[in-house]
Amino acid sequence: MPHDGPAGAAHPDGERLQKVMAAAGVASRRVSEDLIAAGRVTVNGEIVTEPGSRIHPGIDLLAVDGTAVQLDPTRRYLMLNKPTGVISSMRDEQGRPDLTRWTDALDERVYNVGRLDADTSGLLVLTNDGALAQVLAHPSYEVDKTYIAQVRGEVTAATLRRLERGIELEDGPIRADRVRLVGEPSRGRSNIELTLHSGRNRIVRRMLAAVGHPVQELVRRRFGPLHLGGLGPGGIRDLTTVEVGLLLTLSREAPGRADGADAGERDAQGHGAERT
Repeated sequence: MPHDGPAGAAHPDGERLQKVMAAAGVASRRVSEDLIAAGRVTVNGEIVTEPGSRIHPGIDLLAVDGTAVQLDPTRRYLMLNKPTGVISSMRDEQGRPDLTRWTDALDERVYNVGRLDADTSGLLVLTNDGALAQVLAHPSYEVDKTYIAQVRGEVTAATLRRLERGIELEDGPIRADRVRLVGEPSRGRSNIELTLHSGRNRIVRRMLAAVGHPVQELVRRRFGPLHLGGLGPGGIRDLTTVEVGLLLTLSREAPGRADGADAGERDAQGHGAERT
């Protein structure tokens, strides 16, 4: 988050840096002191080498080896493997299965970052960090996503090259950042791994339909630096300290990022309405 204090760790009334790092789960105090002494810690973008330095966790920006550290204990970050048939909403007016199946059990009020269609499964981020949610969900920040699509027909190398070169859709040109076959086509079906950063509505399905291979199943496996890994359908877990740090680093490096808006307010207003 933006800070109003001076650069560096220059707060005599703040908390000791190694204590803050230990409380944030970076490492023990002793190991944190070693990291500081080695010049691997920055505060507000400046290297700090004195373990006795003091910072304000609510104001200053802390990073270790260039990766941001979350210092606000009120923030919650989770990964959900959304199953098919579930609406990416906290309140579905038609009474269909929605995300409250998972969020009602949480102490914090969290919201989804972007959306996946009911017939698309995979990685969905839930958080109460509004500024981070805006960066991750808004198409202008171009966070890349990777999908595995099972499509009709046997996809050729020429079709893959066409997707990477770019195709024309009714709302403008689009190209995949990366695309490859997963395994060999079988029984008139192919599996494709496709990465792109567009947030346009149902873009993966429209791209593959445009090249003659309608999607039969679609799973989002990666979202920015996060990977679904072995989390099964319907599974939910807190992000690790490292994963949160990678997201925060992405957020803080995004050009023209905006702060302060509440994730829930944006969800209610329809922002971040990416659907795949």
